[in-house]
Amino acid sequence: MNFLLNSLIVFASAASVFAESSPNVIVILADDMGFSDIGPYGGEIETPHLDRLAEGGMKFSRFYNSGRCCPTRASLMTGLHPHQTGIGWMTNPPNSTKMDHGSEFASYRGYLNRNCVTLAEVLKGNGYATLMSGKWHLGMATQDRWPLQRGFEKFYGSLPGATNFFYPEAPRGITRGNEPVANPESTTDRRYYTTDAFTDNAIRFIDEEKQGEDRPFFLYLAYTSPHWPLHAHQEEVQKYVGKYMMGWDKLRASRLKRQKQIGLVDAGLELSDRSFKAWDELGIEKQKEMDLRMAYYAAMIDRMDQNIGKLVEHLKQSGDYENTLIMFLSDNGACQEGGKLGGKNDPYDLEKWEATYGAGPSYGEVWANASNTPFRKFKHYTHEGGLSTPFIAHWPQGIKPRNDWYRDSAYLVDLAPTIFEITNAKYPKRFSGNRIPALNGVSLASAFRGESIKRSEPMFFEHEDNAALVTEKWKLVGSSVSVPGGPDETQWELYDREADRAEMNDLFASKPELLKTLSEQWLKMADRFGVYPKPEFKNSGK
Repeated sequence: MNFLLNSLIVFASAASVFAESSPNVIVILADDMGFSDIGPYGGEIETPHLDRLAEGGMKFSRFYNSGRCCPTRASLMTGLHPHQTGIGWMTNPPNSTKMDHGSEFASYRGYLNRNCVTLAEVLKGNGYATLMSGKWHLGMATQDRWPLQRGFEKFYGSLPGATNFFYPEAPRGITRGNEPVANPESTTDRRYYTTDAFTDNAIRFIDEEKQGEDRPFFLYLAYTSPHWPLHAHQEEVQKYVGKYMMGWDKLRASRLKRQKQIGLVDAGLELSDRSFKAWDELGIEKQKEMDLRMAYYAAMIDRMDQNIGKLVEHLKQSGDYENTLIMFLSDNGACQEGGKLGGKNDPYDLEKWEATYGAGPSYGEVWANASNTPFRKFKHYTHEGGLSTPFIAHWPQGIKPRNDWYRDSAYLVDLAPTIFEITNAKYPKRFSGNRIPALNGVSLASAFRGESIKRSEPMFFEHEDNAALVTEKWKLVGSSVSVPGGPDETQWELYDREADRAEMNDLFASKPELLKTLSEQWLKMADRFGVYPKPEFKNSGK
């Protein structure tokens, strides 16, 4: 009760700071991009436009997503934990009306329920144009679960998850509004490419609003880049071919060196263990193939950055740039799906490579390990490699540029209270006749002013039986293991986040009382948010 009361007091007292400015808000979400891939976070991939947004705004060193595409989108869109929204696991696949994984629990139905309210629903009711371009992935089996039925006035993109970038086809095709687009046309002087089309349609929506009611706008731009299948224009791919012949071992070392130089991580931080075999264990032909796979991945991020630059330039030309808050992040850590060394598809067979949908055209666990430098684990997990994301906030009228890192921890459920505060939007207790839970996060407006975030409870995570509880000092993290002949059991691990963010020194045996306290707190929060009932998690070590 005190947490809710304090949150309401902070929300009410700070709302007047931004009330008269009615800023535009843009949330840009990358898909399956690792912690170290872009320039501001130690990467070598060319991202000059994200570099400039980071230089002109602020960047968080400890921002967390939910470790997987659907739960991240659910939290981002509602300010609630995924289980509260009905997406405790994943979204129903295309053409499915079944509950996610056949669960009888409402927390796992596989689509946004009506006991939550979206950013678009709130902002639309508070005078904002609500625009979306890109990946929805929050329910699609019936039309009442689509973006236009959840508060967005305009939508262009993919209702399910990933698509073929060049040839998106049903049931993973393109939708405009509520209508399928049979043969999507290119919006550039190149052939059709989803990353380009998502950006150009977002710009089109902004222009249409300015020519119409000219309200402040909320734009959700959800790229599918660099999620598999690894499809990219050859103009970008060829820029990177040969640049990764150094291999993942040297790439991880060079990225960590840069991260230390720019102050992103502590100078004494140790690099986590390699996930698979050493680069030098491969023959030269396999090395060339793996270089090409990574070149595709880099090209996708490069082209996404170009499109972000195109959007920013349009904001400048339209006069919206100064009063637009842009927030950029990724939906989970880098993706290990597709096998240790990538899928079975041959990246040299361009025709088949580009015609494929799925994880066949992927870059493998080895490169994902490099993308998540300096952390271990990947997408799906609640270790740092699964949850950690770049987070850049840029707003000329509201954020003073800062060279240093913002080091207080923040996560997805903080975005909704932040947006509602700066737009002076009112979050409802009831919506369409349904009771709406209180927001779980805290506004980042104080962080934008350079102040500390005041959080009264730990950050909570759970996905696919991967669990975490995070304070500024400690991180409790666990992954379930199957116990033959018995129920699943979660093995807790405990880390000192200040001394060991790479999670190399498990303290579970040396701090039993602290582990007990944190695990009990996690269980109480899990019950509160609707996590599937589990037997009591145990301190069983690695």
